Formats: sequence, C-alpha cells, structure tokens
Amino acid sequence: MSIQPTPQPGTRPTQSEPTTHMFTVGQAVRLKGGYGIPSSRIDEIYRVIGTLPPTGNSLQYRLRHERQHYERVATENSLEMVRVEAPTEANALRDRTFAR
Repeated sequence: MSIQPTPQPGTRPTQSEPTTHMFTVGQAVRLKGGYGIPSSRIDEIYRVIGTLPPTGNSLQYRLRHERQHYERVATENSLEMVRVEAPTEANALRDRTFAR
C-alpha cells in the first residue's frame, strides 16, 4: 500500500517530465541568435562543462569559452550544435600560416 500526498489548497499539480539533455559534457555548441540578431560569430564556440536542472520548461547548461575567464549559463533552446573538424595536416598548416 502506498500513500499518495494530499495536494495543498491553491497549488498546481506538478508534472514529472523526463529531463534528457540534448547536449553532453564536452560537446561544442554555439549560442543562437534571436529577435533579428544574427547568430554568434563562427569563432564563438563554447564547450558544455556541466548540465543543470531545468528552469521553467528549458534545460540548462554551464558553458565555457576557451578565451574567457568565466562560465555562463544558457538554456537548451538558445544553443545549437557545432560540428568540430578533426585536426588534419591541412588544417594545421592553415592555422600555422594564418594564425592571428
């Protein structure tokens, strides 16, 4: 026999939705643009360094950019996946030649 909790007056019942994160720790992502703002620059690639509980209906992530000294939090609907090329000799030569 299990005891069901009695809802308090004036409270809404909570729904238990699965919290499956779309992105995994270590994955490369980019912030999406919105409200007519173009998406992030091509070099603004962040790494997911942690997953967080949802805020409202959106899952959250801790992100870090290699050139920034702080972390940021973003919701799942504000991120897009980035395909990162595997390093090749041609890419290495290009990077050495045109490095900033």
